[in-house]
Amino acid sequence: MKPVSVSVSVDRPRDEVYAYLDVLANHERFTDHFLTDWSLSGPATGVGAKARMKAKAPGPDTWIEMEVVDAAAPERIVERGVSAQGRRRTRGTYRLHEEPGGGTRVEFELVYEAAPAGERLALPLMRPWLRRANAKAMQRLDAALAA
Repeated sequence: MKPVSVSVSVDRPRDEVYAYLDVLANHERFTDHFLTDWSLSGPATGVGAKARMKAKAPGPDTWIEMEVVDAAAPERIVERGVSAQGRRRTRGTYRLHEEPGGGTRVEFELVYEAAPAGERLALPLMRPWLRRANAKAMQRLDAALAA
């Protein structure tokens, strides 16, 4: 499946946006419309921060284990998601770019690195749902940072 990419411009400095995204617990606030029942472990920020959550996606309930695997302040945060007994692996990358006037462009890209054999054919059908859910998350991120 092609990557799913969404973005939003927020009226906050890049360092501030990065600091917010670096706290994995903050992600629940802007993704809980499709990722629920969060529990956290590991460090609160940076590489090694972990979360477990349930995806409200079409089909049966799916539990996801997510871990921050790379971070380069204030430019990038990379999360690896694992589910389906390790047969489904995703990589989510936040890239932050300074905008003229002091704002920040936040780009999020979701890549499927592996999927169970029976699911691969359905991935193109999931792409529009994933794009809508992640686009809504970006709008909710903007609202959370504005509050």
